[in-house]
Amino acid sequence: MREDEPAAAPVTRPARLGGGALAGRLVLGAGLLLAAAGALTGAGTIGFAGRWIAIAGLCVHAVRRRSLTTWILVSMIVGAEIGHDWPEVAVSLRVLSQIFLRMIKTIIAPLLFGTLVVGIAGHADLKQVGRMGVKALVYFEVVTTLALFIGLLAINLTQAGVGVEPPAALAPPDVQGQKQTFAEVLLHVFPENVAKSVVEGHVLQVVVFSVLFGISLARLGDDKRRPMLAFAQSLSETMFKFTNIVMYFAPVGVGAAIAYTVGHMGLGILANLFKLLATLYLALAAFLLLVLLPVAVLARVPRKRFLAAIAEPVSIAFATTSSEAALPLAMERMEELGVPRSTVAFVMPTGYSFNLDGSALYLALASIFVAQAAGIHLGLGQQLLVVFTLMLTSKGVAGVPRATLVILLGTAASFGLPEWPILAILGIDELMDMARTSVNVIGNCLATVVVARWEGQFPAPPTKEPASVAA
Repeated sequence: MREDEPAAAPVTRPARLGGGALAGRLVLGAGLLLAAAGALTGAGTIGFAGRWIAIAGLCVHAVRRRSLTTWILVSMIVGAEIGHDWPEVAVSLRVLSQIFLRMIKTIIAPLLFGTLVVGIAGHADLKQVGRMGVKALVYFEVVTTLALFIGLLAINLTQAGVGVEPPAALAPPDVQGQKQTFAEVLLHVFPENVAKSVVEGHVLQVVVFSVLFGISLARLGDDKRRPMLAFAQSLSETMFKFTNIVMYFAPVGVGAAIAYTVGHMGLGILANLFKLLATLYLALAAFLLLVLLPVAVLARVPRKRFLAAIAEPVSIAFATTSSEAALPLAMERMEELGVPRSTVAFVMPTGYSFNLDGSALYLALASIFVAQAAGIHLGLGQQLLVVFTLMLTSKGVAGVPRATLVILLGTAASFGLPEWPILAILGIDELMDMARTSVNVIGNCLATVVVARWEGQFPAPPTKEPASVAA
């Protein structure tokens, strides 16, 4: 989208573009002044008009930029305002976000299959695949363990669950928790029916099937391998083009998702559980600064280009609370950044089951919150046991909304903790899910670059950035 932007536009039409930019800024400024006046005087009509005038100024800016990232960010603001002003309408817009998610989910399985098969069978270097897999798993385990301990430390410092009163009545959860044994988690990795795995959205099972298929194809003779390899190459290229088409709908889907969240929750829900919400956001920020940033520095990741590359996928993950929704675009952006497609295709999908840093941190934090709210004291040894249990069970978390709730309910059942504190935090679960899902995507994108650098596959930063990243 941005690659098609003519570089000469600012030179050939300076007056027109300059006038548009000035008009947009004037409209935005006027709207913000009116909104502030309405807030100070209590005049709701003035505040309403001011907010929408400011949004109109942002829309002018977005139209000029012709940037998907800008359009997504503006659509999030528009969606939040619709949810605040017309909650009934906002709730009905959920169907648009569901359409976007469905279109994205149709891409996942064929994209993973095509890219993994080409990455493995196209090079026929099975030793490299095995070596890269071991390195990726080691990295995943170290980073997610650090995330678990940061979550544990944060909740013990803030004591967010202490003093929470059990409410009189709570709505039952829309999912059921269950205890998970090691055998069940291990068995879940391997598909019994690949079509069933695709239908149910089990990313790791699709990855396992695709890896074994690629290894099998690599062991065939050239005459039999070439037709299937050509098919897989064509399939992966087609699905990347498919992703580009679907992304045109992203601002609509993302805006509708935010509108639905604000419309059916409102903003007052934060009052009772603000401490827990703040604890999670601060813990995630600490994880980004204390773990992922040093990793990026040590791996010599070009941080400005990396942040520009992940902006769109993270925005989509934040609004839709689904890591899967961001997967195709994240894979494409990492490839544009310079990571080989074979590495992207192997590391990132695997990370969706083994490297969900934000979800792991949340699970550690929320598990101890449940004990604190219930008045159950857990010693250091018991808390460490909870963390080590989560190290196992969190590997089964899928990159879809509410999957962490299943693990949390299962952990509570395993340690004899009550369910009511979990039901109490359901009201803000979507706001917490936005943050942890965004960190999941950031962590997996970084893991892809780190493993590529570890393998000696990530090139030095180019002297001239691609237009799609620099835009």
